[in-house]
Amino acid sequence: MAHTLSAKKRIRQSMVRRLRNRARKHILKSLTRKFLASVDGGDAAQAEQQFRTCARMFDRVAARGTIHKKTAARHKSRLAAKLNGLKGKSAAKA
Repeated sequence: MAHTLSAKKRIRQSMVRRLRNRARKHILKSLTRKFLASVDGGDAAQAEQQFRTCARMFDRVAARGTIHKKTAARHKSRLAAKLNGLKGKSAAKA
């Protein structure tokens, strides 16, 4: 247990940051799940909209330091590949 005032303050600060980071990661996971559900549903227009929202949030969370910038880029790249695959399938059907 911390004894000094500065150590106690540090504990409070880290708790607030931890909760904030967990909330941001939860939002990312939720948006990713919604995007993947729209890709599985085969709706290219809905998936495109979900991807834009998801990519914007990944950039925002990375800029605030919750996740690394390259981690965000990797996730966005994988999601974009899924979206392009869906667009390729829908173009081949038409």
